[in-house]
Amino acid sequence: MATAETKRYRRVMPTKTYGQVCPMARALDVLGERWTVLVVRELLLGPKRFKHLLAALPAIGANRLADRLKALDEAGIVRKGTLPAPAGVPVYELTDDGERLREPLIALGLWGLDLPMDDRIDPQSARAELIALCLTGTQTKPLESGRRDTLEFHVGDEVFHFQLRHGWFLPRSGPSPSDPDLRIDCDLQTFMELALRSVTPAQAIKQNRVAIRSGTRQLMDELFRVLAYVPRAPLLRRT
Repeated sequence: MATAETKRYRRVMPTKTYGQVCPMARALDVLGERWTVLVVRELLLGPKRFKHLLAALPAIGANRLADRLKALDEAGIVRKGTLPAPAGVPVYELTDDGERLREPLIALGLWGLDLPMDDRIDPQSARAELIALCLTGTQTKPLESGRRDTLEFHVGDEVFHFQLRHGWFLPRSGPSPSDPDLRIDCDLQTFMELALRSVTPAQAIKQNRVAIRSGTRQLMDELFRVLAYVPRAPLLRRT
């Protein structure tokens, strides 16, 4: 007799399937379609309206985006919601099951940082908030659980912020919903160098590459100390 979980899996399983019991294969049955993981990636940065998802993924097209959102909704990964007042607009957001993808997908992003880029990749597609998203995967232990700090970054035309919740840094698109504890201006190159530890906050400030608009530098120092990306050393081949 089929269990409730089996029935649910049959309901969400797409026409194209690996047809294997293997958990990795079953996960790819749900997430393996082109663009699906990138839709989830955008929602890891917070709830989004359809038009904002389309703006972040312009090559996907409206019809394909609608199809991917429908499939993710049926799989219990995404749901429709509404932003709090005064906005009150419809959005897509991750469910609890969708949030469970945060750690593995960010780990995948960190793995991808070590991959070479070729001329098929558009350098104009770089976004500081996506670097920030992957960077949160480098935090190894929580800070004090009661802290509620917010750090807002203005990187070129981008605005995003980190929320410190339950001891962990959580990146979110857009400005902080309340006055941030720290507000920083810099360009994309500087943010990338800070993230990759090729420049320190002190050096970036001294070189006038970073402007602290409000708050103190201590939070910035802490952020880039806790979120510390270290490139992996190449594996040695066995002879």
